[in-house]
Amino acid sequence: MSPIIENTDVVVVGGGPGGSTVATLLARRGHRVVLLEKETFPRYQIGESLLPSTVHGIGRLLGVTEELEKASFMVKRGGSFRWGTNPVPWNFLFAVAPELSGPTSFAYQVERMKFDEILLRNAAKHGVDVRENSPVTGVIDDAERVRGVRYTDPDGIEHEIHATFVVDASGNRSRVHQHAGGDRIYSEFFRNIALFGYFEGGKRLPAPDSGNILCAAFDEGWIWYIPLSDTLTSVGAVISREHAARLQGDQEQALLGFVDRCAIVKDFLSDATRVAEGVYGELRTRKDYSYTNSTFHRPGMVLVGDAACFIDPVFSTGVHLATYAGLLAARSINSVLSGDVTEDRAFGEFEGRYRREYRVFYEFLSAFYDMQSNEDSYFWKARKVTNVATTDLEAFVSLVGGVHSGENALTAFRVSSGALADAVERTGDMQTPSGERMHHLFGTPVVREVMQEMNNIQVRGIQGAAARELPLLDGGLVPASDGLSWVEPAALLEEAR
Repeated sequence: MSPIIENTDVVVVGGGPGGSTVATLLARRGHRVVLLEKETFPRYQIGESLLPSTVHGIGRLLGVTEELEKASFMVKRGGSFRWGTNPVPWNFLFAVAPELSGPTSFAYQVERMKFDEILLRNAAKHGVDVRENSPVTGVIDDAERVRGVRYTDPDGIEHEIHATFVVDASGNRSRVHQHAGGDRIYSEFFRNIALFGYFEGGKRLPAPDSGNILCAAFDEGWIWYIPLSDTLTSVGAVISREHAARLQGDQEQALLGFVDRCAIVKDFLSDATRVAEGVYGELRTRKDYSYTNSTFHRPGMVLVGDAACFIDPVFSTGVHLATYAGLLAARSINSVLSGDVTEDRAFGEFEGRYRREYRVFYEFLSAFYDMQSNEDSYFWKARKVTNVATTDLEAFVSLVGGVHSGENALTAFRVSSGALADAVERTGDMQTPSGERMHHLFGTPVVREVMQEMNNIQVRGIQGAAARELPLLDGGLVPASDGLSWVEPAALLEEAR
């Protein structure tokens, strides 16, 4: 039987956060979009800790802010670390970054089955033709460009969809990315392996920071401790490949052994039990997960999310990079389909910004793994790699909050010095459930500097300067006023007059 032939503007392969983001933002410009997802949602996925840039920036563009609020996800006001030479755990607040203070000084810890389904159903609400249980079986291309894909529908019928663009958002295990050309280059520095599972009854940090992610280092690696509800916790051990042999055999004993090596996590799980049934009952591993493709696009095709790159999860950048790439890809495709920007120029901007975001996190994380440093050194490194004119602490929080690029689309851009002062006063020193005191990061001089910068931002906002972005890349493009396409800088200035 011959395949069913269809035509559309864009095919998106993969219904995760990256795919749902790009599909929705393309449909908002009136383009015909077919999204092909091999599984049926909801489905399990790791990567449960979000950044404010995703919640308040991308979420706002997608129109899911209220749905995320109604989902009652755990509120994440910052992070807590037992890391480096300082034996005392230390914490940070998103509220310290001027771009995030006030109403936007939080993110969520999410069950990805619920979060991803919200984004996928939202894409359908915006007119995306979402087709689940529809695995892609091939890519249609020639010497000039990618022309479409082949897939099998739930009834086993073969289809060919011809499209102007194909977006590969199919994740790290798919081979669709190979049709973009180039190679997948794995990091020699971050050749790590993660072993993770779920626990019921784990302890929490004192309110209002009970939703914070906890990252705690031990000799062989580090452990994440992510509260997903009042009782459910995601726990994973990240170790270097030289210790991979420890994962052979009984994986539960291996995970519990790593927990025993990390005093603070051992204490938090002292009264907990591992979930042994249902979707959270399986112990899972992921390895060699820090990589980047040598190219992110070719004519007719673009890679977003894990199809393009991934980096060590210590700062929860997976969903951030995926949704940010989805936004960048949507801008590029919208601009080309409207005839406003050439394909080479639009995707040069896409790849330049995407690689810049990945590179900043990579350089910072390379330094963060230096366990012979303390938090002050990490803050200084954050300011160095982001190259922003702020305090070291601000640079650190802006980076780990996902807003260091200065893109207006990634933050609601609402500030409140009163909210910051209140947040600092309420955070200060904290105690773990066992009574161990945690070091605060908000000395008086730093708070004064942050609040002064917030006042400067408020002044710039009143003057209108905050609404007009400068090119992020030399000779580059800037986002249109609605954030959904690219324009030349001169055109945006003309539009503002």
